[in-house]
Amino acid sequence: MERTIIHLNVADFAVAVEREVDCRLKNRPVIIAPEGAVRSRVYDMSQEAYVAGVRKGMSLRRATRLCGSAEILSPHCDRYERAMKSLLKRALPYSPLIEMDDCRGHLFIDATGTHQLFGPAMDVARRLRREIKRDLGFDPIWSVASNKLVAKVATRLVKPVGEYLVAAGEEEAVLAPLPVCLIPGIEHGDLLRLQEFNLTRVFEVVTLSLEQLQMIFGTCARFIYESVRGIDSSPVEPVGRKPPVVSVDFEFGDGTNQPSNLESALYSLVEQVGSQLRKRRSAARRLRILIDYSDGMRCGRQTMIRPATADDPTLFEWARSLFLRTWTRRVRVRHIRLIGDQLVFPPTQLELFAVDRKKTQKQVQLAAAMDCIRVRFGPQAIGVGRPPAI
Repeated sequence: MERTIIHLNVADFAVAVEREVDCRLKNRPVIIAPEGAVRSRVYDMSQEAYVAGVRKGMSLRRATRLCGSAEILSPHCDRYERAMKSLLKRALPYSPLIEMDDCRGHLFIDATGTHQLFGPAMDVARRLRREIKRDLGFDPIWSVASNKLVAKVATRLVKPVGEYLVAAGEEEAVLAPLPVCLIPGIEHGDLLRLQEFNLTRVFEVVTLSLEQLQMIFGTCARFIYESVRGIDSSPVEPVGRKPPVVSVDFEFGDGTNQPSNLESALYSLVEQVGSQLRKRRSAARRLRILIDYSDGMRCGRQTMIRPATADDPTLFEWARSLFLRTWTRRVRVRHIRLIGDQLVFPPTQLELFAVDRKKTQKQVQLAAAMDCIRVRFGPQAIGVGRPPAI
């Protein structure tokens, strides 16, 4: 049976909630960020602030320079959680398969096979929009498509207000003229690699075969090959299901405290986590690490990843920093567990932030070459040699 996925998106969700609390904020530029923090970052912003150049994750200092007239509000996560629960309550009568993207105003609703009860999916989406607007004051964007990836891209095309229906079979045609950076899950490093070949639009990448992509991206090639064609088989998780996690382990046997051995093991764990995340078409927003010592002592820490990612080099930088903060004893390490959780649908790359482009490109090229060797000769054919830098 052809799947039917509804995506509801309340644009600038945190701002929309604050405007319902204080109606004086309507039609005014609003920036939501923790005030007083030295390195405060933008949590959300209104469309007016976005037009002025403000982006999520931008430093508050820079955001206020770009939009000096904006009203600065501190985040109220409890309000956003209650608002998401209210959205979920309106959607639950129509399907048991509803996936929330945290407290960001996104709902994926699997309406497959429900047309005999509630009518076509587009009617359900319109009905939900009317109910949400009447009861909660929000005006959500909605789209209907055959999978989550296309549905999410479709709502972005009509932001801040609108609707989009993608009929079955039209997925590739809808995506073809778009910039590659609008496809969720294609990482920043992958975008830079594509730019080296002057590939910036989806229809340009579609001309490459899977074999050609494998020469560039290795094991990530199939993910990119399917994404630019609008292929996505990831399910909409049922309401109430325990959040999925990715967990991998490394056992040292007699234990070790050699930095080179520990870093090599950590990189192997990161590669496994990244591979599983890409198979799930997910990105991790949090990493957790557990270290078991040979004397039975266990230590653990966690860190949030911003933005969420499934890219191996990026994950390793976070994991390495986390490991250094956790590895505080001189006793030999017997076991390491790396956990990626708070999984989300891969965020859409809206812009390329200023980074060390040359360094990033070299990392992407190295990873792609190693992936190609592993695809041809097996996963143990080549490894990363690292000096004892820990």
